[in-house]
Amino acid sequence: MTNTLKLRALMLEKGFTQGQLAKTLGISEQAMNQKINNKREFKASEIATLLEVLSVENIGEVFFNPEVS
Repeated sequence: MTNTLKLRALMLEKGFTQGQLAKTLGISEQAMNQKINNKREFKASEIATLLEVLSVENIGEVFFNPEVS
């Protein structure tokens, strides 16, 4: 699952809005919102792009976190 709080903090830190990241991923802002809030899953290609754009060093901090509910 996605760590929503960590992802939102990274977005804020790097100066990205949800809409900007959605455009970068080629998805709608609504789809981005659903993915951030664990209503839909990110595709592997989307995760790879987000890791690069947000300069995430540890994928487990944001994605694939079993402790997030």
